Amino acid sequence: MSFNKSQIEKLEKSGYRFVGQHGHAAVKTCHWTRQSIVDKGVCYKEKFYGINSHRCLQMSPAVPNCQQECEFCWRDLTYTQTNWEDEEYDDPKSIVDGAIEAQNNLLCGYYGNDKANKKKLEEMKNPTNAAISLAGEPTLYPKIDELIGEFNRRDFTTFVVSNGQCPDRLGNLENDPYQLYLSLDAPDEKTFNEVCRPRISDAWSNLNESLELLSSFNSRTCIRNTCVKGRNMENPEEYAKLIEKADPDYVEVKAYMFVGSSRQRLSLENMPLFSEVKEFAKKIGDECGKELVNESEVSRVVLLE
Repeated sequence: MSFNKSQIEKLEKSGYRFVGQHGHAAVKTCHWTRQSIVDKGVCYKEKFYGINSHRCLQMSPAVPNCQQECEFCWRDLTYTQTNWEDEEYDDPKSIVDGAIEAQNNLLCGYYGNDKANKKKLEEMKNPTNAAISLAGEPTLYPKIDELIGEFNRRDFTTFVVSNGQCPDRLGNLENDPYQLYLSLDAPDEKTFNEVCRPRISDAWSNLNESLELLSSFNSRTCIRNTCVKGRNMENPEEYAKLIEKADPDYVEVKAYMFVGSSRQRLSLENMPLFSEVKEFAKKIGDECGKELVNESEVSRVVLLE
């Protein structure tokens, strides 16, 4: 089992629900899913890409597993395991079935909420988008290809967010996600080591190999940059060179948010203003020929295309 009993209890108190038998896959309802149900706003992904926030399933097949301990990560990094250490793991079908059931259980209280949108209450029972980005590195799950395929067979759109540390697994995907994200949170290896704090020796090389692979995907692709003021908001021309190498459809430039366990590693001063994110994004865009086409001030994120 990936987590001990006390760790699972702590994570469940914070909103996680584990699915399957082996303690590596979980669901947690997103703030914007809950807001959308009561018509109080939607996720920027609805504004940018048209997905329905109230029908979005935020999950991960590899909650404890990651090769990095990024300063800005909101997770409790004491749980992090670098490799997939379990001999056993749950199959994709049971994970998807369990994730949908767990999400419905987490949201069932809204049926008694007078402010809930009745049409959305019915639709939310059948989620249509999987945000495979909750925690951990999803490509460490040995059957990530089959998991994407299982969602695809159920007519989900899938947003897969990867740190790029498994280029072989990315390169061998037979099932394309709807949109594949690569996190690019440093313009050079020195900053990468300081901010992303990899636990493996060839991390920068792996990331660059994954960036080179990105243009080979038939799916939509996106580079995501998390801006941490005073840490990685510099050298936009170097970011631009890496983005040009990847040739993505989109670039999201988003502020670090001072939440969760990241507050033990960073300060409120490290969270940039929306205006600062926008200014930095424009500098990157000018260097790599991409224009700012959308923005969400409440989420402090802008979209380059």
